[in-house]
Amino acid sequence: MELFLTELKIVDDSALLIEWNDGLRRRYEFSQLRTACPCAACRHSKSEEPADPMKLPLLSPSEIEPIKITQMVPAGNYAYRITFSDGHNTGLFTFELLRELGNTVE
Repeated sequence: MELFLTELKIVDDSALLIEWNDGLRRRYEFSQLRTACPCAACRHSKSEEPADPMKLPLLSPSEIEPIKITQMVPAGNYAYRITFSDGHNTGLFTFELLRELGNTVE
């Protein structure tokens, strides 16, 4: 069965709700999607050595704010390019990846 989205909406300003053509509904926290970004830069940063825990990072004002989705644009009929409030937008979230992420909603 080919997977596609039948409903896509933002709920309570912190999550995305997707309903799939087979009736499955999943909730995706914005922060979870940002962390799961599949782009090359994000995959590379996940594989780097952890930062020195004794050094405190300097955070920009955008890094202090809770992450939000500012735009979702279809990429063909297989994925979405998501733009986050921190400006990041290089990951293509395929339907298969989206199906694996999130939590099932009754």
